Amino acid sequence: MILYPKIYLESVKDITIDFLRENNIKAIILDVDNTILDFDRRVPDGIEEWCKNLKKQGIKFCILSNSNKKDKVEMAAKKLELPYFNLATKPFKRGFNKARKLLHEKPQNIAAVGDQIFTDVIGANRCKMYSILVKPLGKKDLLVTKIKRPLENFVIEKYKKSLTNNQN
Repeated sequence: MILYPKIYLESVKDITIDFLRENNIKAIILDVDNTILDFDRRVPDGIEEWCKNLKKQGIKFCILSNSNKKDKVEMAAKKLELPYFNLATKPFKRGFNKARKLLHEKPQNIAAVGDQIFTDVIGANRCKMYSILVKPLGKKDLLVTKIKRPLENFVIEKYKKSLTNNQN
């Protein structure tokens, strides 16, 4: 289903090199808000080290954000030493395709990681990328995101039930 991620994790830090190799993933597209930056524009402990370690293992990265606040996206990109695109218009394909071209990888070898179903997951699934949904870093959200969260939480519960049903 286009609304469901391939996997739902606690944090980007739960994405390991072994997981990426098992799924033939060579590149990661990262969202910014509530994925690698909290509401107060801080990169939580461990994310820089996680990113650096995966880069040493040959994993390529690109930041893809819907934010119109270029300074915020650029700050996160500089901190993690990653290329970036802002104003991505996720879930539309345009931004994902720009990132894919920059990464020089096939869609099936790219994981797109974010905290929102209606932007990150749908966009990744539409582009045939490996969609990874992570829990938001914090409770604070932009107003437009805050409005969508209850519906996203409903979809997440249905997703979790589908996993349980598939295991039986």
